Amino acid sequence: MLLFSRTFLAASIAAALFAPQVLAKENQSLAAIDQCVVNEPEPESSKNQPINVEADKLEAINGNKATYSGNVVVTQGTKHIKADNVTLHQKENVVVADGNVQFNDGQVKTRSDKATNNLNNNEMTLENTDYQFLCQPGRGKAVYVSKTGKRVYQIEDGSITTCPEGDDSWRFKASSIDIDQNEEEATFYNPRFEIQNVPVMYLPLLTVPIGDTRKTGFLYPSVSYGSKEGMELEVPFYWNIAPNYDLESSIHYMEKRGVQLNNKFRYLTELGHGEITSEYLPDDQEYDEDSARWGFQYEHNGIYKKNWKFSVDYSKVSDIDYFSDLSSSIGNREDGQLMQEGEVQYRTRDWDTSLLVRNFQLLTESADDSPYKLLPKLSFNYHSPELMRFLDFDVKSHIARFETDDNNKPSATRVHVEPGLTIPLANTWGSWTTEARVLGTYYHQDLNDVNLANIRSDGYDLKENVSRVIPEFRTHAGITLESNDKFLGEYTQTLEPQVQYLYIPEKQQNDIYSYYDTTLLQTDYYGLFRSNRYSSIDYISSANQLSYGASTRFFDDQYKERFNLSFGQIFYFHSASNPQDIEQNSDSSDFSAWALDADFNYDDAVFYHGGLQFDSNKSTIQTANSTLEYRFDKGYVQANYRYVSLDYIQEQASFITQDNYRNYTTDGVSQAGIMGAYQLSRRWYATGQYFYDLTTDEPLEWVAGLRYTSDCWYFGMTYSRELDHWESNLYNYPNASPSYENNFGISFGITGLGTNMGTDLISSSSSLGYGRPFFLNN
Repeated sequence: MLLFSRTFLAASIAAALFAPQVLAKENQSLAAIDQCVVNEPEPESSKNQPINVEADKLEAINGNKATYSGNVVVTQGTKHIKADNVTLHQKENVVVADGNVQFNDGQVKTRSDKATNNLNNNEMTLENTDYQFLCQPGRGKAVYVSKTGKRVYQIEDGSITTCPEGDDSWRFKASSIDIDQNEEEATFYNPRFEIQNVPVMYLPLLTVPIGDTRKTGFLYPSVSYGSKEGMELEVPFYWNIAPNYDLESSIHYMEKRGVQLNNKFRYLTELGHGEITSEYLPDDQEYDEDSARWGFQYEHNGIYKKNWKFSVDYSKVSDIDYFSDLSSSIGNREDGQLMQEGEVQYRTRDWDTSLLVRNFQLLTESADDSPYKLLPKLSFNYHSPELMRFLDFDVKSHIARFETDDNNKPSATRVHVEPGLTIPLANTWGSWTTEARVLGTYYHQDLNDVNLANIRSDGYDLKENVSRVIPEFRTHAGITLESNDKFLGEYTQTLEPQVQYLYIPEKQQNDIYSYYDTTLLQTDYYGLFRSNRYSSIDYISSANQLSYGASTRFFDDQYKERFNLSFGQIFYFHSASNPQDIEQNSDSSDFSAWALDADFNYDDAVFYHGGLQFDSNKSTIQTANSTLEYRFDKGYVQANYRYVSLDYIQEQASFITQDNYRNYTTDGVSQAGIMGAYQLSRRWYATGQYFYDLTTDEPLEWVAGLRYTSDCWYFGMTYSRELDHWESNLYNYPNASPSYENNFGISFGITGLGTNMGTDLISSSSSLGYGRPFFLNN
């Protein structure tokens, strides 16, 4: 170890600091450890760190130059430099390192033939340099590198790739590259993209961000091929308008359809954040129509000064086949309608109010069941917890206007006020809640120009002005019991019984149209303990019933839930039904169907979920669903089944009055599916799924995908065959035959350089896919 004068120490320090922090290349091991140490804090003044210099020989001429030679190693903190020779030219105040010059600072490493540093202006140059990033993928070569300012570099005849050493699958080459670390931006001049050293794409200019700061410029293009669209090329451009605004525009070329322009504008303001999406195809070459095809979506959510809340969800497309014909970020092919809704709320500790408007765009040819427009709905709610000890008070109220263009339905104005008293009692092992409410509603129904004959045929006798007051009483109690003994020696078991009594007097309601914003809710175990079977108040079902049920759970020694089973039923104290009741269950019984739900987790590898509704009076299953999944290190396999009986559809479906359920099914629903994914090797990954309709003996869809992912590029293939429609007559099985859509897709691209492309390659537009239905406490 040799000690040097302060003048030469300064020169050594400067030499140690010559390399750009964003460039590095590994050819052989350096004195430093080749790993990222970016998380280690850098001193405020790195030049004050001590310098260690090792060399086999030192030659110096006073006032002229000093030369270190033979395995020169300079170390300062995390910075290391090795060279055959390091020379200080004192008159010019220039340091020159030559002969296998290697540098490492914990973020990058380089190897150059020669490095020159001018200490007067701190400019430096590197010749014939290889570099590699240590904290992110990336390496390359450069004939000439110069530092022209603080953290500003120029590279001549340079290249970059994210492929590992020895893999030259692809790279970017440029006549020159400007790197500005202050602006976190790299600019490529005359860049060309090469695959296996063969140029495949050229651009006059390319700007790439090299940090976390958002930058304006082109993003990475994507290329794919499918039998539906043909060859596809999408080139996105990102515009960083302001710190709180940005816009991404892309030109999407589809060989069989034309050129589509897509835009996504994002903003963040004091009133919240939002996103505006637009898609525009001026001329779809696949169809004869001359009109343009487009889609639009606006979403906003925000809170202003704690009390105000704003939300907007508005979507619209040019035609009902838009999602079936084109891939879109606005919706999916299975969507039957699009939401068009806006709401503003004001909330305080004791009360809240809101103004809501809602409309829908239907994506079906028939408008028989078109939903109402809500124009608008003004709500006011008051909450007074602990009005007295063990007594809560609240009031729910609203005024709503329902509009429709269907002359078979009335428009209406609805005013609703609903005060309620609640007695909540609870502790660690149980709860008992008793509630009494009064539901007062007034309707003004516009019956002019309405075809009342069709409505009367459904059992209605509508009146223009209707007032309705119905009381409601509900009491619900539940406890949690835990066994002191371990089940099978290792599982803790709980038993959670619950019971509810609900009373709502029967009231004739056939003078009110029942479908303004009311639909039948799904019935399952948890639905046994609701106070109303319907989503809103247009129809209030009478009740004099006792709901009872229980859940049992098993937990392991880590208190992880491994199994649960819930079952319950409703007992009706009277079975007489109102002939005008929209439930229209002529076979009413003293008991509802049994509802069962179960979940199972064995060793975090085998999962099961099942649900069942069994009508003991008819000894028939109304609905059933079952999912079994096996997970292993390299993938998973899932099988599922769903069933709905035709009798249950006839009894429960809200469209029964039009008798049009036969447009959707004639034998109920019975569908089975299997799907899975498997990692064939470190780089190959396969996925697949198959769904079959047992009522029509026809497959619904199947999708198969194969993906290859290397360290710096990916390649994926997918084939899908999906039921598109029934020929002749929609869903009129067996009088129509199914028509399928076949699609083959290929996608490929690069990974790294700020893109996550390749992480989710195998996908499809399928409406059926993987779902996680397991409800267990982890």
